[in-house]
Amino acid sequence: MFGWFKRNDLGLEKSRSSWFGRISHLFDRGSIGDETWGELEELLVLADVGVNTAAKLVEGVKSRARQEGLTDMSGVKAVLKQEMVEMLRLPSLPQRDDSDPQVILVVGVNGSGKTTSIAKLAYTFTSQGKRVILAAADTFRAAAIDQLQYWGKEVNADVIAHRHGGDPGAVAYDAIQAAHSRHIPIVIIDTAGRLHTKFNLMEELKKIKRIASKHDMTAPQQVLLVLDATTGQNGLLQARNFADAVGVTGIFLAKLDSTARGGIAFAICDELHLPIVYIGTGENLQDMALFEAEAFVDAIL
Repeated sequence: MFGWFKRNDLGLEKSRSSWFGRISHLFDRGSIGDETWGELEELLVLADVGVNTAAKLVEGVKSRARQEGLTDMSGVKAVLKQEMVEMLRLPSLPQRDDSDPQVILVVGVNGSGKTTSIAKLAYTFTSQGKRVILAAADTFRAAAIDQLQYWGKEVNADVIAHRHGGDPGAVAYDAIQAAHSRHIPIVIIDTAGRLHTKFNLMEELKKIKRIASKHDMTAPQQVLLVLDATTGQNGLLQARNFADAVGVTGIFLAKLDSTARGGIAFAICDELHLPIVYIGTGENLQDMALFEAEAFVDAIL
């Protein structure tokens, strides 16, 4: 856990020094009163935890404080941290280790940091000595194809791309086929975040998912939704739409370094019941990590 904190501490500085810093300072007082609970709930809402989730956290802490007879502020703060960790600790899919390539379908709206997050993910794998294929299935923006090809060179990953305006499903199919023939264990598929008006984005994503399963009925093994942490509660609506359409298995929470309201992580886990798998905490390829609930709570408080 210490290593996680050391790597991601600066990336969470804005969240820690603003609303969550004020929450932490609440517990510097000598005793807790009714006004303290109200102030705690208000600060949680301001930190983008969300009204319902904030109320649930505060009620849980109050209930435990009463049951355990806690009167000192340090004990109440410890309970708050425990309740936060439990809320964030959702099971994610285990990594497979077999002969078939692991297919990771990455979805999200344009501007969420999706392609950069894919580059970070690929870099993490290639740094571990694992070969990766990137599939440029966002064929509706020529710039998206160019961007993925650029990142492929940067992270030493193969890129499968077709022409601008081509069939995204065909790109995904060719990438998975190439992974089988080249014995490459990981395929990461980029997708469109917005299509031209005559197309339906979610239907196109469903099609890509169906095509991925033609090689392997279990593919894609992961459907990662990249969410921009700076969008706050607005991101929850995006997440619901994608989850309903393509069965999102986990969240890549990007741009945490750019927001003072990292509380969106709690709303995601509580309201959507989706695990946060990765976080992005900076602009460099190394600025990402597997999400660890306890380390995250320690960092922001």
